[in-house]
Amino acid sequence: MRKIGWITLLGAVPLILAACSSQAPPEPLEMSINMTEYAFEPADLEFQVGQEVTLQLTNSGALEHEIMFGRDVMMMDGMPSGFNVDMFETAGVDPEVSVEMSMETESEGEEHTEGDEHSEEEEHMEEDEDHGHSGFMVKVPVTHDVYTMSFTVTEDMVGEWEIGCFLLDGVHYNSGMVGALTVEK
Repeated sequence: MRKIGWITLLGAVPLILAACSSQAPPEPLEMSINMTEYAFEPADLEFQVGQEVTLQLTNSGALEHEIMFGRDVMMMDGMPSGFNVDMFETAGVDPEVSVEMSMETESEGEEHTEGDEHSEEEEHMEEDEDHGHSGFMVKVPVTHDVYTMSFTVTEDMVGEWEIGCFLLDGVHYNSGMVGALTVEK
């Protein structure tokens, strides 16, 4: 009978250790990313698998900007034009994007209805095949509007990625509008 007790105890030890070492899911992350000529502020991001991420994207620059997440920069006519590997496509994740129009934009006479919001979102998430862009992007015009991008980080996103803006045929990227993203387990 003593042998069975020890065998049962030894068999339970790995299960107990596994239960003790399992981590609680990471805290949700909400952060603002400001776009200027020619930078993302902050430029270095860190996410964890399982983390619910909400990014508030604003543009305080004088030019329209975009944000893309990927790796392996694609070149077109000698200029950077996007990423060959899109992080969201790789992970099978479709981020949710919404627009919160500022009082300034609304006071300029633009009417904003529920239907308009959807078309506005689609307008800023399209692929720009004319300029070699492919993959998920959010274009942020020169307004005081806040674009909110939400997604949950998956294991397929683990690794080193870049963030970049490839507008004006890659001039924004070449001028320093690039950042780093690290995704950890």
